[in-house]
Amino acid sequence: MNFTVKEAAAVFGQPIENETPLASVEFDSRLIKENSLFVPLAGTRDGHEFAQQAKDNGAIATLWSHPTIQPPQGILVIPVKDTVKAFQQLARAYKEKLAPKIIAITGSNGKTTTKDMVDAVMAQKYQTYKTQGNHNNELGVPLTILHAPEDTQVLILEMGMDHAGEIEVLSRLAEPDAAAITLIGEAHIENLGSREGIAKAKMEITAGLKKDGFFMMPADEPLLDPFVPNLTQPIETFGLTEGDLQGDIVEESQDQTIFTVAGTTFTLPVLGGYNVKNALIAIGLGRHFGVSNEAIKEGLAHFQLTKNRTQWVTAGNGAAILSDIYNANPTAMGLVLDSFRKLPLEGRRIAVLADMLELGPDSAQMHEQMAAHLDDSFQLVFLYGKEMQALQKRLAQSPLADKVRYFATDEKPQLIASLKETLEPSDSLVIKGSNGMGLSEVVDALKGM
Repeated sequence: MNFTVKEAAAVFGQPIENETPLASVEFDSRLIKENSLFVPLAGTRDGHEFAQQAKDNGAIATLWSHPTIQPPQGILVIPVKDTVKAFQQLARAYKEKLAPKIIAITGSNGKTTTKDMVDAVMAQKYQTYKTQGNHNNELGVPLTILHAPEDTQVLILEMGMDHAGEIEVLSRLAEPDAAAITLIGEAHIENLGSREGIAKAKMEITAGLKKDGFFMMPADEPLLDPFVPNLTQPIETFGLTEGDLQGDIVEESQDQTIFTVAGTTFTLPVLGGYNVKNALIAIGLGRHFGVSNEAIKEGLAHFQLTKNRTQWVTAGNGAAILSDIYNANPTAMGLVLDSFRKLPLEGRRIAVLADMLELGPDSAQMHEQMAAHLDDSFQLVFLYGKEMQALQKRLAQSPLADKVRYFATDEKPQLIASLKETLEPSDSLVIKGSNGMGLSEVVDALKGM
């Protein structure tokens, strides 16, 4: 990290004459190492209570805002009013010193996969750093910035949100050179009221976009159109059948997708035509920043997905499992089911679907709508959770009625037992649901059967 204690203190007008280079900036005292800066944040317990542990682990300095708790002896103290805002302010100062090109990505789903694709493409020409894991909120974005190596030329930031206004804060912090929205779905509709509300919240990513910046958006999302006249930056749209940048799917298989853009062939090492849209963002951004077509092809062909995003794993008996269990909303679940049912697979095709959370008062209707993505190509459908009762009732009136097995929220052990008893080595199953449903336990149990 190319930042000293003196520079960090100067951000807050504190004259600390210590030129020791900081090893890192952390808000988790367990991750502190020698010469780190500790940022105590409020959580289940006040982070100030862990300052001694941070000091013992090697922290040289700490931000401090607590009026009554005394900081440990022997640690340099930088007084601030609000440690969260100070953390973000520190990230802004470090970003300005590094001066990388910044790419910001958001969307109801696909943003993590898109981030991974963009990183793989940009890394063909630049030193890159990207959001790690799901660090995409008011704490994760500044943490990502502060963890960027000093040789970073392009910084790729994923931006998430639960409520309106959150992405605007992140965008103004990052001041991206380019920004992209993957799609508008239903994630967090409980908090935002409607897809229109979600679109407005996602468009906040342009709030801090530089005046000479670049913006990419899906061509098939009319909910974003009302906001476009307010932008002065160049805009490129993308899609499978419309847009400035169009992808034409040539072939989909279990472990790759081949598509063309204006006659140039690209290959993705993942399932799903819906991933082509994500790849179009990577192509558009790569070209904008001067990456050649050949280099873009190379990057996309070998990009690595973040764990639990459309990941193939193998059950203990040899059955193939398509695990997509990080999160779920109707758009994402429908896309995964559509791709899975089109695959040329041997043996039975099985779906394991769990509740999609935070969908608000229309949750039952949205779960019912998944029936449109289930046809007779599925030999069995396992449904798990309270919200999935709506889909169970819908399927009970369909030709799939005798293929459905339902399990209540407290019946996860029974779900696992039934899957183990049913699963044959030649089967293929897709597992999809919100992270809060704990489907990783199901996947791990099948891997160990």
